Amino acid sequence: MLAQLRRSLLFLGLALIAAGGAWAQTTTMEGDVKGQDGQPLKGAVIVLDRTDIKGHYQVKSDKKGHWLYTGLPFGKYDLTCTVNGQVMDKVTGVQSKYGDSTVVDFDLQKTAAAHQAQQQAANAGQATPDAERGMSKEQKEQYEAQLKQRSEAMKKNKALNDAYNAAQDAMKQADAEQDKAKKGADYQAAVDKFNQASQLDANQVAIWDGMGEAYAGLARTQTGDDQTKSYDAAIDAYKKSLAIKPDDAAVYNQMGNIYGAEKKIPEATEALNKAADLNPTPQGKAKAFFNMGANLVNTGKPEQAADFFKKATDADPSYAEAWFQYGSILMMSGKVDPKTGAQTYPPDTASAFKKYLELQPSGSHAQEAQAMLQALGEKVETQYTAPGARKKKQ
Repeated sequence: MLAQLRRSLLFLGLALIAAGGAWAQTTTMEGDVKGQDGQPLKGAVIVLDRTDIKGHYQVKSDKKGHWLYTGLPFGKYDLTCTVNGQVMDKVTGVQSKYGDSTVVDFDLQKTAAAHQAQQQAANAGQATPDAERGMSKEQKEQYEAQLKQRSEAMKKNKALNDAYNAAQDAMKQADAEQDKAKKGADYQAAVDKFNQASQLDANQVAIWDGMGEAYAGLARTQTGDDQTKSYDAAIDAYKKSLAIKPDDAAVYNQMGNIYGAEKKIPEATEALNKAADLNPTPQGKAKAFFNMGANLVNTGKPEQAADFFKKATDADPSYAEAWFQYGSILMMSGKVDPKTGAQTYPPDTASAFKKYLELQPSGSHAQEAQAMLQALGEKVETQYTAPGARKKKQ
């Protein structure tokens, strides 16, 4: 019995030794968190990521701003302090240790002040004392050169953004202005700001697109040589945009409209056909064809316009305005039999007006379309049902 008791005590001693050995394999980290107001911060999330072997742990600071994590495996850790989902501070390469706790404090007031000092130094192209510490003379010179370059880039970016935003504001003001002279002045202000932005960075598509739009708007307020110069400047701006992004369908569409306004039909046709080819959407292709048709109508070539309005409806069968314009051009091409006096029209004439009314029964051209159908001797529906709509039961 005594021998058995001795064996039990020996086993218990070995178990305690084993347990003590296992307990010794864990470590503790703790610290205090102070907010940007210098006071203890409750609820800050301290994340501990082990870097030598994968491990992830986290804990929150208590009402006194204190945090404690015990039972950590011995190793090296990166710690972050997060407040309201935002990382406010970080300490890397912290080695835990057996015995006493490893203390890591976070003072967010000091961190914010240090960050502000670094930002000011970067803006001035100078290194902070903390950054200089441990640097050789050559390293310091190289670092300050990088800071100076960064400072100049930041100033340039600010000037660029200011010029671009001022140009956009002038464009909005011009679009809203009713007085022609004031509208022209606003467009000129936009042109000046876009030119200023282009001198800071000539590789921004948005700048050249905006400049083209501003020059085109300015041209619409002008006449004669001034108008021609502004339209030409708009085309030049759009060409510079295409040099950067050659597959921009919208730019070709804008160029086609400008050429059309100048009655340069071959150039307009080429640009708008290019826009149609590049545009990935049926609606975009249809818009390019429609604009070409409109340009031809405005330059007294309605017969050629009909083909482009038809292309617009082929690309986008739901394009109501294109259907109406197509029908109107066909109506204009009707012929009178000299012997009988009877009028005849191309086969698609009536169907084009019917399609318009089907798509927009209360549209701006609804009455005109109904009148055209009556003139054609067609029955005019008083109600049209949109394609795909469910009919009501009688």
